[in-house]
Amino acid sequence: MNAPITLGQPIVRREDQRFLTGRGRYADDTAPRDALAVLFVRSPHAHARLGGIDRTAALAAPGIVAIYTAADLVADKIGHLPTVSEIKDEAGNRHREPLHLPMPPDKVRHVGDIVAMVIAGTLDQARDAAELLEIDYEALPAVVTVAQALADGAALVHDDVPGNLMCRWARGDKAATDAAFSRAAHVASLSIRSPRQIVHYMETRAAWSSYDPGDDVVTVTFASQGVQVPHRLMCERVLNVPKEKLRLVTEDVGGGFGPKYPIYAEPTLIAWATRKLGRGLRWTCERGELALSDSHARDLVAHADLALDESGAFIGLRVRAEANFGAYLSMFAPTIPTTGLAKVISGLYRIPAIRAEFDCAFTNTVPVDAIRGAGKPEALFLLERLIDIAAHETGRTPAELRRRNLLRPEEMPYAAASGYTYDAADCVRLFETALQVADAPAFAARRAASEARGRRRGIGLACHLHGTGGIADEHVIVQVGADKLVAAVGTQSQGQGHETVFAQILAASLGVPVERIDIRQGDTRTIPRGGGTGGSSSTIISGTTIRRAADAVIERGRDLAAERLETAPADIAYHNGAFEVVGTDRRLGLFELAASKPFSGDALFGDKIDSFPTGVMVCEVEVDPETGEVRVDRLTEVADCGVVVNPRLLAGQIHGGIAHGLGNALSEQAIYDEATGQLLTGTLMDYALPRADDVPNFTVETIATPSPNNFMGFKGVGELPTNGAPAALANAVLDALAPLGVRHLDMPLTAEKVWQAIRGS
Repeated sequence: MNAPITLGQPIVRREDQRFLTGRGRYADDTAPRDALAVLFVRSPHAHARLGGIDRTAALAAPGIVAIYTAADLVADKIGHLPTVSEIKDEAGNRHREPLHLPMPPDKVRHVGDIVAMVIAGTLDQARDAAELLEIDYEALPAVVTVAQALADGAALVHDDVPGNLMCRWARGDKAATDAAFSRAAHVASLSIRSPRQIVHYMETRAAWSSYDPGDDVVTVTFASQGVQVPHRLMCERVLNVPKEKLRLVTEDVGGGFGPKYPIYAEPTLIAWATRKLGRGLRWTCERGELALSDSHARDLVAHADLALDESGAFIGLRVRAEANFGAYLSMFAPTIPTTGLAKVISGLYRIPAIRAEFDCAFTNTVPVDAIRGAGKPEALFLLERLIDIAAHETGRTPAELRRRNLLRPEEMPYAAASGYTYDAADCVRLFETALQVADAPAFAARRAASEARGRRRGIGLACHLHGTGGIADEHVIVQVGADKLVAAVGTQSQGQGHETVFAQILAASLGVPVERIDIRQGDTRTIPRGGGTGGSSSTIISGTTIRRAADAVIERGRDLAAERLETAPADIAYHNGAFEVVGTDRRLGLFELAASKPFSGDALFGDKIDSFPTGVMVCEVEVDPETGEVRVDRLTEVADCGVVVNPRLLAGQIHGGIAHGLGNALSEQAIYDEATGQLLTGTLMDYALPRADDVPNFTVETIATPSPNNFMGFKGVGELPTNGAPAALANAVLDALAPLGVRHLDMPLTAEKVWQAIRGS
């Protein structure tokens, strides 16, 4: 305690003391009890025209303050909830982005679409009034899958989007890829359907508001992955108010994983209604409501072909995919399945020709966006399963075929044929280390022991990577006071440990105790710039900028210290938290200097956001042939995440990412009735998250190949293991079932699905 620390030390998370003692400041916990209750009335239909809403009886109910509908939004000229990313077809045409008001004025397009906002003294009063609303729905046919949406004569989700086609997107050299396939000695093929998924974070979304009549300022406190981007969009594109008249705040957040990043209708409507009423409001999403309101992900149908020459070298890869975007375009949605796949579809391999083509469609389902991995777990599942199939079809082992095609260190940086440049990695070392740590040579003995107990054992590999992303609009300010440093950052923690990691970087940069550092985030009044947190990039964005701001503190402090010590700034050196006159014993501590005159240093993000962390995962499973149950027995991950700030927190991120990926692979699946568009898995009674007994003890090791794209050598980590775990587990299960002739199974690999495959073999 109270000693300077360095990068690489496994210090414990500073925020956990607050969380574990019940002093976390989550949105619902901090809401004023006298705020008016908000209930959002949601459509029970997947697709229906709105003939009208009669509010007369509901407005007369006890405790009702206001009931708003889309007509009120139109009257106030409230704008569209926009995207911030875009894709274009090969003719250069931008994706189609139909109108998305916070409440639809013409028709509802998915079960859960908001049709009314009821504001009352209590939530029970709002519920009673909602029952009295007379809503005229004219039910319409619904389309749930991309195949339904793109079929001739399909019902249109948006009347101004012909054929429900949002965009026909492609990446890669088609001619070069076709030429590679024309000379292939072998072509392996695979079709998959990656199931739709829902994030059930511990803290559901929530928002509360207040109004300051003196300054005419609305403040909304809500659970988010960053306040600045929603603030800009709300002010400039939706509510049309000056930025100084709306303040957004996020404090502690109980899990984000992607769906707390976008701008949503609910906090936007709360900001709008607060100004209309001049009263504070509060709303907390119920668990069943979450599945109908928060963005989904991973709904992809894809076919891929892998071309090999006689030696087993990969010479070409083709992907043809259909991506389901749901009823509207969420904030980052256009690039999630498309460029998300393109970033990683080359894997850790040398593939000289790649072509990917997507049909992107609207359907009558909840909109999709990023969930941990953001288009990459399903892409790597497709690639890594395809490589296992190619190995078996060409008489090689999966390990042998991967070794033949792994990128070598001297090939870095590697310009992948998909259009992205992988910055730095030692794929061969990762691969061999993973096999060694996993004790792969002794697998045969473990398989024999399992068979003696009536179980089938399999081993699976996944060579995986992640392409970091996000919005690097960062301006860090470090204020130096008499007793502490306060650093304001534009990213937002949702449990990753930012207060620890960023304080550790600043402490190491300035040689001060970490206990004397505070990290501030999540307030548009005091931190107007920032891109929030997404894409496994916060340490790259805020970490490097904190270091630059620390250098600015030293430069500013040197000038001030020179005045106090009556010497030239050039004679001042900074060392271990103090300014020293070179060659003398005269020194002035950083906090001592600030006691008489507080000062600050600031910096803008000055590097590339891109990095490509890499990993190799080895999974072993046992399958019970009598029940189809899959038990993960051993799992090893060797990851290259660049320079490591805190190995304890990095291991925690890897553990969480693996658990998320195993849930994707084993149990999670959002299921819609394809005839009606009704969500059949809307609660945790129907949607199966992984439990503790689904997850084994993990073996995690890291190697560090610094990224050349930022001056501290950082890479991302949070999504990397989620990208690899589904493929590793599936390859292990299919290895166990291979002697029975089972070639492939799609996720989730439930006991029932495995049992049926065994019975049908």
